[in-house]
Amino acid sequence: MSWDFIVPVCVDDLVKSGAVNQYVVQDVLSAKQLPSHINSFKAALRSQGSLCILEHFDTAYSVLQHCRTVDVAVKEDMLELLVQVVRGLSVSLPTLLLSGSLSAVDRKQQLNAVKMSVYLLCKLTETLESDSYRETIVTAPSKGRKKDKAAGKGLLQWDSERETVLQCLTQLLQLDIRTLWSLSLVEEEFVSCVTCCCYKLLENPTISHMKSKSTRDAIIHVLGIMVKKYNHMLGACVKVIQLLQHFEQLASVCAQAVTAWSTEYGVKAIVGEVMREIGQKSSEELAREASGVKAFSSFLSELSTLVPETMIPNISVLLAHLEGESPSLRVAVCEVLGEVLVRVLSGDKLDDSARAGRDRFLDTLQEHIHDAHSHVRARVLQVYARIVNSKALPLCRYTEVMELTVGRLGDKSVHVCKSAIQLLAAFIAHNPYSCKLSSVDLKKPLDKEMAKLREIRENQKEQVPVAVITAADLWDAMKPEVEMTVKAQLEPGSEEEEEEEEETGGEEERSDRDTAIQIAQLLRESKYRKAVGLCMRAHSLFPESSFFSALADLNAEKLINTLATLFKGPEQETPEAVTSDAPLTPQKEDGGNEGRESELKKQEMLVQYLKDTESFALQVERAIAVINNMLYWKTTTVVQEAVQFCVTAFEFSVADSVCGVRKMLPLVWSTDVTIKDAIIQAYRRMYLNPHGDNTKAKAQTLVDNLSELMVDASLGTVQCLEEIVQEFFSNESALQTSVVQVLWERFSGKRETKALHRRAAVLLLGMAARAEREVVLSNLDTLCSVALGEKVAEDYLLARDALITIVNITDHVRQTKGVPFRLPMDHHLFSCLSQAIADGVVQSDPHWQTFMEQAVRLIYFLAESPDQLCSHLLQRSAHLLLEQITEGRESTQTQLQESVSQGSEEQVNCVSLAQVLSLCGAVAFWQVSHLERSVSSELRRRRGQKEEEEEKEKAPANKKAANDSCVEEELGLVGASAEDTEAEFIRKICETELLAEGNMLSAFLPLLVKVCSSPGKYSHPQLTTAACLALSQYMMISPPVCKDNIRLLFTVLEKSPLPVVRANTIVALGDLTVRFPNILEPWTPNLYARLSDENASVRLTAIMVLTQLVLKDVMKVKGQVSEVAVLLLDPEPHIASLALNFFNELSAKDNAIYNLLPDIISRLSDPERGMKEEDFNTIMKQLFSYITKERQTESLVEKLCQRFRTAKTERQWADLAVSLSLLSVCERGFKKLQECWDCYSDKLTEPGVYQPLQSIAAKLRRRAKPQFKAQVEDYEKRLTAVHTKGLENVESEEREQQTGDTQSQNVHTPQPLKSVRKSTRGRGKPKLDDSDLVTPRISRSRPKAAITFTSDEEEEEDAVMAESETPKVTTPIARTRRTRLRH
Repeated sequence: MSWDFIVPVCVDDLVKSGAVNQYVVQDVLSAKQLPSHINSFKAALRSQGSLCILEHFDTAYSVLQHCRTVDVAVKEDMLELLVQVVRGLSVSLPTLLLSGSLSAVDRKQQLNAVKMSVYLLCKLTETLESDSYRETIVTAPSKGRKKDKAAGKGLLQWDSERETVLQCLTQLLQLDIRTLWSLSLVEEEFVSCVTCCCYKLLENPTISHMKSKSTRDAIIHVLGIMVKKYNHMLGACVKVIQLLQHFEQLASVCAQAVTAWSTEYGVKAIVGEVMREIGQKSSEELAREASGVKAFSSFLSELSTLVPETMIPNISVLLAHLEGESPSLRVAVCEVLGEVLVRVLSGDKLDDSARAGRDRFLDTLQEHIHDAHSHVRARVLQVYARIVNSKALPLCRYTEVMELTVGRLGDKSVHVCKSAIQLLAAFIAHNPYSCKLSSVDLKKPLDKEMAKLREIRENQKEQVPVAVITAADLWDAMKPEVEMTVKAQLEPGSEEEEEEEEETGGEEERSDRDTAIQIAQLLRESKYRKAVGLCMRAHSLFPESSFFSALADLNAEKLINTLATLFKGPEQETPEAVTSDAPLTPQKEDGGNEGRESELKKQEMLVQYLKDTESFALQVERAIAVINNMLYWKTTTVVQEAVQFCVTAFEFSVADSVCGVRKMLPLVWSTDVTIKDAIIQAYRRMYLNPHGDNTKAKAQTLVDNLSELMVDASLGTVQCLEEIVQEFFSNESALQTSVVQVLWERFSGKRETKALHRRAAVLLLGMAARAEREVVLSNLDTLCSVALGEKVAEDYLLARDALITIVNITDHVRQTKGVPFRLPMDHHLFSCLSQAIADGVVQSDPHWQTFMEQAVRLIYFLAESPDQLCSHLLQRSAHLLLEQITEGRESTQTQLQESVSQGSEEQVNCVSLAQVLSLCGAVAFWQVSHLERSVSSELRRRRGQKEEEEEKEKAPANKKAANDSCVEEELGLVGASAEDTEAEFIRKICETELLAEGNMLSAFLPLLVKVCSSPGKYSHPQLTTAACLALSQYMMISPPVCKDNIRLLFTVLEKSPLPVVRANTIVALGDLTVRFPNILEPWTPNLYARLSDENASVRLTAIMVLTQLVLKDVMKVKGQVSEVAVLLLDPEPHIASLALNFFNELSAKDNAIYNLLPDIISRLSDPERGMKEEDFNTIMKQLFSYITKERQTESLVEKLCQRFRTAKTERQWADLAVSLSLLSVCERGFKKLQECWDCYSDKLTEPGVYQPLQSIAAKLRRRAKPQFKAQVEDYEKRLTAVHTKGLENVESEEREQQTGDTQSQNVHTPQPLKSVRKSTRGRGKPKLDDSDLVTPRISRSRPKAAITFTSDEEEEEDAVMAESETPKVTTPIARTRRTRLRH
């Protein structure tokens, strides 16, 4: 064979004549000729084997040339033939390659066959892949059988054939076919041919799907062989980057491929190369490739989960992206660091370099908790959560990271807040400290251990031994300097004559020993030159001395040895001169020192642990406080995360976790089903799924948990808990029965429990009674004997809770139909209640009041004739009170006690009288409720029952009557008249009979009025409080009673010095407003006045009552709502939050705040109010945030501008200007602002007016279009001109300019005067531009009418409690709108 096959770059290159001995396609067959030549190709394959490709290459090449026109069957046949050729080569080549006896001709033949077959197979595969992808795009999606039929067109089994092609290539390429090439250098074109085919297959959109896993793995396998055996690593790196840039969905596939190449094929360097390519991408390149950046990020994140240890050496190249502008890449790098920290750099067995790397990575992550992009902050917190959950965070970093996380709870991004909550939950779940103790509890042991540490340190300071330093050690330290000094001294002419003369006189008198000691002393004092000089002279003075005999032959070595001997002494002796001051420590004390050192280290570790625990507890407390407030955010996902955090904190017994558990309980009433389900599931998990060995133990645990929640719980908490517990008791189970039994045992005292737990047990029994009445009804005698028996006075709270439990079996709670469930009057329960109430009247127990209220309520709910029972109860109580007063007077007269005793007796009488009056008020209230609810519903039930019986007894008289009745039923007229009759009957009873003479209630009304109207005489706080509350309850009976006493009640509201009385009166007046709105309507300003009460509790009550009245449309919103706006700045945070909630809810009503804003501005900017400018701006900023509609903004601009005319002071002008600046003025609003120029132009000299208007123009200019921007700039110029020069100067300049223009125009184009008048006749008024706006002159003949507004009119004065000034106008609530007459 004389030719070589060169793999072409382009398919068409094979038909062109190339170099010498290069194969060229001789004949490109037509589409019609292909079938016959394919058949001959098949025959040749059967006869000759795989080498037949050398002769039939042109046939396969022709199929490639006509791939778009030939049938699918032709391409399938050719693909099958090429697969057989490649398989044949895979079978035949191993034997030939191993034999090593291939001649040059055979090698060339085999090489050409390999290159031809691989080239044709890869190119045909690419073609078929393109056809398949094109067909999936063109074919429209269809349903049912049509879809199957559409899918049947084209290449039927290409998915399976694709995998077959890859397997054939793998089998061939795995062989050592590189030996076929010269010097085993495989040409780049052959490698590119195979790899390009594989990359083409990877571009398939479905390659990342699970169904394509086998194909995907086969492609990765082929490419792995090419990377390992055919030097394709660099090409693979470049191609991976290109795929990521253009195909975002391939991020996961590329990560799997790189992982496989680095692990299965051992090419670990490819990971670093790909990371380096990504790391070298500049910010400009990344900015141009949005999808590529996402793919890079996903690729790095996926790769870090697969081979984190391989990425560590090259992480530094990625860190540059942390300073880049791409947030997704910053996220990816942080996730890489997190995976490395979790999977590689974790544990206690790290060496120093690994530990340093870990700390560096943690520092980097910590910096990005405050990243500029919210997505990065959130993902970094999630990375930290994974690190904490994997216990890979060092203990020393817990406090710092947790402090940063708590700070992120206030992040503006909801996503960041959620991630911060999740991380804090992970901290609590995996913390090494004890969360059960609060920071307050930890303070005491920490102080104790720190004192102990200080004591140990002081003891060690006293017992520290002096360190022993031998003379030999000292000599070794000073020897280098001594040697230098000796060499310097031995040099000729270096001796100093002056020193010699000074020392000579004393040396002759000393002995040799004294000289030796002096030399040693000079060495200790670091006077080396003097010591050396004295030693050199000593030999001449003492030639026979043993100390200096070695210096007979003076040289440096002998001089140094002599100095060493003099300093250290003989080696066998201890140098006393050195060690005498520091005696050696005995060996026994060394062991003591070690023991003290270990004790000190243990104590230091304990103190550090306690410090870390305290700081951790402080952070947990901070987090709990913040997250508890997040339970009521509007974002559902944040609320869900907060609920999960509270559950986690509770499960790990974190201190103060019960606060959050209780706070989230009211969310069980949430309208959001997701939140409600989250709360129910949370409480089931915490309380209703107890752990225990048996049912009894589980029941005990469940009761303990619920009792802890019930202790000191508010009424609202109890009501919320009922919703959850009721569901548990509605399902019959062994656990439910055991729980009920444990509760009865606790309540009855069979088990020793605290009083609070007994009360919790009886309340839980009441919740069970809601689901099953027999739980309480069958044990009613037990309740009466335990809670309402002889010892009732010992614990009125237990008795009260027992009554609340009994109420749960009544029809009022259960809302059952049919005959009402009531007990006879002589039942033991009512006798116990009557006895307990009557006896308590003459006592002074503070809890009797709440017990009495529940008792009267239960009597009216459950007794057959509650009015008779209560009448007897009032008589009995009054009789006991009179007896007490009589006895007190007699004892006072007989014993002649001092005035102090008289005062105490009077005190007792006042308390008893107050309790009797409270009883009267409760009876009056529940009597009215009984009539309007129980009696009325019973009348309706009996009427309905009677009508049903009549219908059954008699058939319809005739068809006409039946038709008439049907019409009446459709119109709702059948029951309407009867219901009206019943309502009128109830109303008549309330007005005429309840307070008629002979009725017990009427006997107490004059007393109530007297006590309330004489605060000086009846000044006892409890008596005043009870009387005012009872009077308001009496006023609920009928309109006449309300009218007669309304002035007195408002007098109490304004004049009473007791905050509790004022607060109670506000609540009572709110109820009266609902019941008798027309009577209370003239008194509305007096209710609003309590919003400015000096007492915070009164303001709180007032805002709550008014919020309910306004939002439920009971009370019309008026200008007095400005008092609510003032509460936005109340010093009490709770009041301020309620005021904010008021406006949030009010904004949901159409145009409510928009209509009120002008009035609010006028009232708040009134000089008499004297509100600070900063406070006004803060309130207005909040209120104007509700104005979002463009029409409202435009209208408000006009209204506020008109108010400049009536404003009198500079402060009012400034307030109006600030209000204008708070509006989101648009183009239409700006035109209104220009049209109203005359309203405010004369005030622009004031900075308070000019600056806000200037800010409006500045905001408009920033976002304006070019044409509109020019108008805004002109407006700004006018503002500035008027502000600096004054309006009159600016107008005079404009007039002069206008006059000059007119004169010049007349000079050039003179016109007759008549023509000017004719031109305007019959036409509209000319449109004025800004230059024509001048201040109108004042006309004396027709003065301009002053503009007035309804909201500017004087309001009614506060109610003065004189009969002549009492409001008389009663405007009905359902009234028509009044319109002003226009003249």
